[in-house]
Parts: sequence; C-alpha cells; structure tokens
Amino acid sequence: MNVNMNKLKKVKMNKFKILGVAFLSSVTFSHAQDIDQAKKEMDAEKYQNAKITLKSIIKADPDEGLAYFLLGNVYLTQRVVDSAKISYQNGLRAKDEEHFNYIGLGQMDLNDGNVAAAKIKFDLAIEEMGRRDFEEFVYVAKAYMNAYKPDYKAAISTLKRVDEKYSQEPLVLIAFGDAYYGDKNQNDAYSAYRNAFRIDNTLIRAKMQLGVLLKGAKAYTEAVNAFNDVIATNPNYGPLYRELAETYYYWAVNVPSRNDQYMKQALSYYEKYMVLTDYSLASRMRHADFLIVAHDYKALEIEADKMKEIDNVNPRILRYLGYSAYFNDNVDVAIKALEDFTANASNNVMSLDYLYLGFANIKKATMGADLTVAEPVLFNKGIALVKKAYALENSVANDLSEAGKDLYEKKMYKEAAAIFEIATSYKESKNYLLDNFYLGNSLYFDNTKTGAVKDSIALNKADVAFGNVIEASPATQDVYVYRARTNSLLGNDELMIKYYQQYIDIVTKKGPEELAIATVTAKLVEAYNTMAAGYANTDKVKAIEFFNKNTCD
Repeated sequence: MNVNMNKLKKVKMNKFKILGVAFLSSVTFSHAQDIDQAKKEMDAEKYQNAKITLKSIIKADPDEGLAYFLLGNVYLTQRVVDSAKISYQNGLRAKDEEHFNYIGLGQMDLNDGNVAAAKIKFDLAIEEMGRRDFEEFVYVAKAYMNAYKPDYKAAISTLKRVDEKYSQEPLVLIAFGDAYYGDKNQNDAYSAYRNAFRIDNTLIRAKMQLGVLLKGAKAYTEAVNAFNDVIATNPNYGPLYRELAETYYYWAVNVPSRNDQYMKQALSYYEKYMVLTDYSLASRMRHADFLIVAHDYKALEIEADKMKEIDNVNPRILRYLGYSAYFNDNVDVAIKALEDFTANASNNVMSLDYLYLGFANIKKATMGADLTVAEPVLFNKGIALVKKAYALENSVANDLSEAGKDLYEKKMYKEAAAIFEIATSYKESKNYLLDNFYLGNSLYFDNTKTGAVKDSIALNKADVAFGNVIEASPATQDVYVYRARTNSLLGNDELMIKYYQQYIDIVTKKGPEELAIATVTAKLVEAYNTMAAGYANTDKVKAIEFFNKNTCD
C-alpha cells in the first residue's frame, strides 16, 4: 500500500514538473512575442504603445532585463533622461539579459561627452553576450549613432565585429546602412539597405531608407516616388509620412517659387504621421519642433496650448508658447514664457531661446505710437539678449535680417543698425552682403535725419560696411553712391569723388539704356554736382568740368 502511494506521489511530482516546465516555456514564449511587439512599435515610432507593452512585460516578469533596456531606449529617444537612467539601472538588477542595460547607460555617457566611460560599459555588455548573439553589437552601434554627437565611424567599427556568419542578418545590415549613411558613404549605405530588404521583405524601414538616401541627395522627386511605392504596399507605416514631410520641407526650402505649395504638403504629411503614431506629449513636442522649422506659428500656438493641457509643468512647452506668441504678436506672453524658460539653465537653453526673447523685447520697445522712437531700456535689453544668442551660436546671424529690415522700414535707423551690426559680425552668414548694405544705409540715414548731430564713428562704420559690399560684389552699383554720400558727410572730398567716379564708370559701361533710366540719371546729376562742389576749393578746372557735365546731361 505504501509502495503504491509512493509511486502515485512520484507520478504526481513528475506531472507537476512537466507542467511547470511547459508553463515556464509558454511564459518565455509569450514574453518573447511581447518583446517583438514592442520592437515593432518602436520601429513604427509608436513610442507610447511601446512603453505600455514594455511596462506590462516588466510587471509580469521583473527579471526581463531586455524589457528594461528597450523601455530606457524609448525614454532616451523622447529625451526623458531621468526615466531612462532609472530603467537601465533597474534592468541591471534583473536576472535575464541584464547586460543590455550597460549599453543604454553607455549611450548616456556618450551624451555627457564621456567616451571612455561609455566604452567600458559597452565592453561589459559584449563580454556577457552568448556565442551566437549579435544584437549587442547592433545596439552598441546604435548608441554611437544616436548619441548627441554621433560617431558613425565607431558604429561601423563595432558592426564589423559581428561574426561573419551573422553579418548578413537584416538587422545588422540596416544598422550598417544607417552608419554608412551617417558617414556620408551613400554607395555602401544603399547596398546595405537593399540587401536587408532582399533578405527580409517585411522590413519596411530598409526599403524606406532607400528613399531617405534620395532625399539626402536632394533628388526630391525620386524620393517622393520611392516613399509612395512603399506606401502602396504598407500605407499604415507612420515613419514614411514623417520622411515625406521632411522631403517636402527641404524641397520647399530649395525651390522658393513653390515654397507655399510644398510646405503645405509637408505639414499635411506630418499630421498623417501623428495620426499613425501617437499624440503623446513627446510626439506633440516632435510635431512642435517641425512646426518651428516650417514657420507655422499659428499651428504651433494651438499645439502648445494642447501640450499645456497634458502637462502644465513641462518647461519645453514654455519654449513653444514663447516662439509662437512672438510670431503671433503676443509679445507679453512671449516675454513671460521665454523669461521663465531661460531662467533655469537645466532646461537645455538654446541660442534661439535668447534670440526670440530678445526679439520680443525689441518688438515691444518699438510698438509705441511714435514709431520713430524706441523705448530705450526694453530695446537695449533686447539687443543684449540677441548678443547673448549670437555668442552661443554665431549662425543665429542668419535670422537677424528680417528684424533689422522691419525697423529699417519703420525708419528707426539707429535701432536697425544695432541689429545689422550683430548680423555682419558673422562673415559666413547667407545674408552677409545685404546686411552690410542695410547697416551702411541705416547708419547713413540716421545721420541725415532732421536735427541729427553728425556721428563720425557711426559714419566710419557705414563706410566700412559699404566697403564690405564692394569687396564681395564690386558690380553692386548703388553702393558706390551711398559710400560717396557717407564720405561727403565725413568731409572727405577725395574719397567722395573716388566713389562717385566709380559709380559713373560702372553705369557708363552698361551703355545708353542704363543711362536713360530715371533713377540712374538722377544719381549721375547728384554725382556731378557733388564732385564739382568737392573740387571747387582745390581744382577749379575740374569743378567747372563736372559742372559742365551736369549741364550737358
């Protein structure tokens, strides 16, 4: 009897063991499926969905280290740095695949500029990988590429460490494609993406990236056709519409005659992208960033208000509110939002934040009833902020022209000159020549206003500015007239005569048709008269000669 009971117990125990193993296998398989689902959601840029999936995996099995790593990657993509770090650190305490989390912490080291610390963590992750694994190398390469300062050569070097028998894995090939593309090696990038899609034609991103290569080469028509080909087979893959939005944006910038048409297309495709991904705060912020580069500030203000409803304390929303309010002429709102944002250095304050705060102060200072006089305290504060923006990033000089021209057209010449003086400090500016012309004119006209006291320092700056225009573009004929007028105000007759003569020489060479233009005729009369007056005290013969030229003309 006892023997039979023992046999029965053994049978029951064996059944329990079999059931236990089966249960654990089903759980492992289920988690693997969920992990794959999360990876697909991340690839489709459905980050909110991916977070939900990954958090549910972690809740069900706190020892799933890969889930923590992927969740950290989502947070890092969304620039939620604190949450990313917590996820990686928690992942290191997991029992399974915890080593992946060293890669996430390594990317954070790269973001902080600590390359040596990052390499130590990457090596720790690679030491723990199995003989048949290769994903660790892929994720280390991605960390190098996704860092704030990407290192594509390090990414390529990392991927070359993948065992040869796994080097044709589609995920490895896509990573190679990304790294080669970032390293400006179009041919190898194309081969990698093409081969990845040939091996696995379910990888939409591989085929999409072939269109990205065309976009990067400014072959916009071909890029749009390539993206539309992919959409024809998979219309619900959100990143395709983001790529289309960016393609049309760059196309609009490069073809000014179709700017409005292509920019509308860009914004329309970005809206489609939002619909197919998610409307989380992070996604709305990406949308807001795109609206800024597309200059759609009405839509930006609407988006900023929606973000405020979701998270009223997120500081980046202040940036969007400030930018949109400035461009929509709500200067008080702009000043308040951007002052609050820039007051905290931990907000990752950029040069543009100071620039638009400066512009908002300048706009408020010049909005009075008397448009020829700026409110000095506010205006000087605005100029100081613009200078601060320029000190952080010289290229903001490219954005100063419109603000300067606005003041110039209001005949606020002294204030316009203050803007153009900053703009012309940057010789690489795309507006360098025109900004110098406006700077010279602003200083000249400020010295010719009724009741103006001659400012020799300002007039000498004007002379230098006109000289910069002549050096860059000697055929710009009107600049010689303004330089001559400036030297006339300075009492420098010799230089005045020189520049008027150069104007006369340029227009005379162009022939009778040019000389018949009314504005040219008027300037010739001005040149002859002023030159005659300049010669009057030193060379009577020359004075008479130029007086007679004017009479004959």
